[in-house]
Amino acid sequence: MDNGKSFTRRDFIKLSGAGATLLLAGKFGIHSLAWADSKKKTLKMVLVDYTKCTGCRTCEAVCSAFHNPVIVNGKSLPGLGNPVYSRIRVHSFNPDVDIPNVCNMCPDAPCVKACPVEPEPKTGRRAIYRDEKTQTIQNDPKRCIACGSCAKACAEQRTGVIELDPQTGKPRPTCNLCGGEPQCVKQCPFNALSVVEVKPSRKFYGKSPKKIATELSKKWYGVSDIGGVK
Repeated sequence: MDNGKSFTRRDFIKLSGAGATLLLAGKFGIHSLAWADSKKKTLKMVLVDYTKCTGCRTCEAVCSAFHNPVIVNGKSLPGLGNPVYSRIRVHSFNPDVDIPNVCNMCPDAPCVKACPVEPEPKTGRRAIYRDEKTQTIQNDPKRCIACGSCAKACAEQRTGVIELDPQTGKPRPTCNLCGGEPQCVKQCPFNALSVVEVKPSRKFYGKSPKKIATELSKKWYGVSDIGGVK
């Protein structure tokens, strides 16, 4: 930043050093998730600032630990934090670009439209549906027929965030905003995540991790030919 020099993402990571592995417990100005009345629902999502993300995967650990608690001596405690069970997944690419991927809460919900399960008469819900209270996209494993239509629709039309459990063939749980205070946002060491109102016009909205990584790689490194792993 000094003497007119640009401050790159690589510089940021070097300066941060081992700090990327620390779990900061402080809050970072998390937005209130107060939903609007039934006539006009406000959709919220976790937004990523890719210039701040270091790929430390803290978000995966805290998400998994929060949603998979363990009982010790009758007390519920955070689980082990296995990233396989996280509802936000970090995709890493080469050149070095890390893309956290989480449900965009799409207003038109292609995944829900693709579900072939007949809507329930009382609720109108298919197997995958938008929760009336949180407005997040959830799946009912009891009604799900493991056809994979939702995952295919998300992969082809949006971010590909829906992952199928290899044992059941059914979608793994997606982001539910932790009941109003997303743990990934709360615990991100570098304030790279925030909760915002859904805006499809926002840059990178609805794009797959690879497409986002390609654009960022070209911008940061001048290279558009990338390789990557999940």
